[in-house]
Amino acid sequence: MQSSLCKLVIFFSWFIWFSNSFSDTPSKDIPILGKTLTQAKQQQMTPKQALQRLKEGNQRFLTNTTIVRDYHAQAKQAAYGQYPFAVVLNCMDSRSVPELFFDQGLADLFTLRVAGNVLNNDILGSVEFATKVVGARLIVVLGHTSCGAVAGACQQVKMGHLTDVLNKIAPTVKPVMEVTGLNNCDDTKLIDEIAKANALQVVRDMQEKSLILKELVKNKQVGIIAGLHDIKTGQVYFFDEEQSIPN
Repeated sequence: MQSSLCKLVIFFSWFIWFSNSFSDTPSKDIPILGKTLTQAKQQQMTPKQALQRLKEGNQRFLTNTTIVRDYHAQAKQAAYGQYPFAVVLNCMDSRSVPELFFDQGLADLFTLRVAGNVLNNDILGSVEFATKVVGARLIVVLGHTSCGAVAGACQQVKMGHLTDVLNKIAPTVKPVMEVTGLNNCDDTKLIDEIAKANALQVVRDMQEKSLILKELVKNKQVGIIAGLHDIKTGQVYFFDEEQSIPN
């Protein structure tokens, strides 16, 4: 009888251990982030530190070591105010989600999404609000590999209001073809080079069209940089960092 009882206790102990091993509940020794960025920390952050924060988050994503977050707790905190450290102009592609591949939490980023990460007055005004009013320290214009909008611009697609979007990308197509020697719009190498050129052009256009952003960048209050997200690997590549990001 005692032997049977002992075996039963051992079995249930093993069963509980086994169940916990595969539980979705985080272990107690895994830190859970429940706090959002404060205004003080946002304003203490330099543009270079903001970029580094994105790079570190991207590295965590690549190594599958992303931070465990208590989004419910973050939502409660953010209800009293938001202090994102960066604003990202990104394509609308469902495979390219900045909060995920930069491993950021609730209220960390302003994210503006439109096909081809193109610029218009609505986007420009939103970036001005994010930086001048709310205090974001960094602007990222982010294209991605295998972009359908870029391919459409290369192929001179005409379709309803989408035509206006693609026309904003079109000016970068011919110069990239001339520099690379590529001219096949089905070639992903060409599409990715155009996506890079488009992101860099939007960075220039932002500063040319907005006196507010131009002054913020000139005074080193805000950094602005272009990047490209590889949808296959998740890695983000940034361009012209030394010229774009003050210390």
